[in-house]
Amino acid sequence: MDFFSTVADRLAYLGSVLGFGQTGWGLFLLGGAAMTVAVTVAAMVIGAIVGSFVTWAKLSDNAVAKLVGNIYTIVLRGAPELLIIYMVYFGKVVDVIGNGIAALGLGDSNIINSFLAGALGVGLISAAYQAEVFRGAYTAIARGEVEAARAIGMPRFMRFRRIIAPQIMRFAIPGLGNVFQLSVKDSALISVTGLVEIMNASNKAAGSTKQFFMFFIVGACLYLVLTSFSTRIFDAGERRVAKSFRRPVGM
Repeated sequence: MDFFSTVADRLAYLGSVLGFGQTGWGLFLLGGAAMTVAVTVAAMVIGAIVGSFVTWAKLSDNAVAKLVGNIYTIVLRGAPELLIIYMVYFGKVVDVIGNGIAALGLGDSNIINSFLAGALGVGLISAAYQAEVFRGAYTAIARGEVEAARAIGMPRFMRFRRIIAPQIMRFAIPGLGNVFQLSVKDSALISVTGLVEIMNASNKAAGSTKQFFMFFIVGACLYLVLTSFSTRIFDAGERRVAKSFRRPVGM
């Protein structure tokens, strides 16, 4: 009976600290998970925009543009992620933008600055990886299709919209799924800016309750849920895009 009483008491305690009541940390942890998702999605958007320009530079016939694109991917993939986030966070650009948004009454300047620094820092890192994904996807396109479109007089933008872009997405989605998971893990580093995401929320809950192992396990589970869910989304997107392309006979 003592054993079962101890187990019951332990489960009751876990329910209280992980619950959604006044003494529970459930909502706080879910808020951290939501912030992680927001930062990661914003970083992926920034990475897609910057990465597209880097891809263009790397594929350009201009030697200077190609050199700049190669330097960007080498430096951003080689430098420590935390260093990049620190450089962005302590830069003046983030302060100017964040203070401008706060002046409009849209939020606290400290939170906005931390969010912008995290999204931009992780986004710039993501851009280097997305650029390589886009470059690889572009080189996988059958040259004959592009040449055929050019031969019939299809304008450049129409070639990009109807032939190049759809096939880039077809080949790039699996790689982008990996980049998204990488960005989810990199988002843990932005806790140093004070933004309350999963890592920061788990650390604060653990420090308050002295249950470090338990809350870090909970944080790890939240990361696992996010990565598993994102894998399903990208797999569904890959299947949907693949429907638009005819498979070779016998496949």
